[in-house]
Amino acid sequence: MTIEDLKTIDELEAFLEGSQPIAFSVLGNKNERYNFIRKELVKFRYLMLTKKEKGSVIHYLLKMTGYSRQQLTRLIRQYAKTGAINWTPSRSNGFAKKYTDQDILQLAKTDKLHDTLCGHAVKKLCERAYNLFDDTDYQNLSSISVSHLYNLRDSKRYKRHRRNFTKTQSRQVAIGERRK
Repeated sequence: MTIEDLKTIDELEAFLEGSQPIAFSVLGNKNERYNFIRKELVKFRYLMLTKKEKGSVIHYLLKMTGYSRQQLTRLIRQYAKTGAINWTPSRSNGFAKKYTDQDILQLAKTDKLHDTLCGHAVKKLCERAYNLFDDTDYQNLSSISVSHLYNLRDSKRYKRHRRNFTKTQSRQVAIGERRK
């Protein structure tokens, strides 16, 4: 028996009862899995089924796709609403970039002028530059937190423009010194 031979809910339940200990993974690609779910929902006319029959179809899809019940519920809801199940990969990381490359360059310039002060002092300098002297270049940097200032200093853009090297400090250590 193949999956395509399953046409009725009774056949589906018999299939599920006979194959409990077996783990399934039908398809590897998300688009293929989504298409499989849509085809099965259409084949069994999911929207017209009773609650018990819907549970059997969901149980079958859980076994075949490996998705969680919550994910499958979201996909079925999308199918009921639009008639299709679409997957669109995320294009961004979800966070808007607050500090631009210009802000990072301005921070590097400020650090160069002041010999890389501590974060709190640089924060106060940026606040003063914007609030007291109305320098619009420091508008974003005036509200930066000290911890995020260190994050910007650790960025690739900052490191390309400002490198801070400190020589190894020599230290006289008396090894084997005899004392009374």
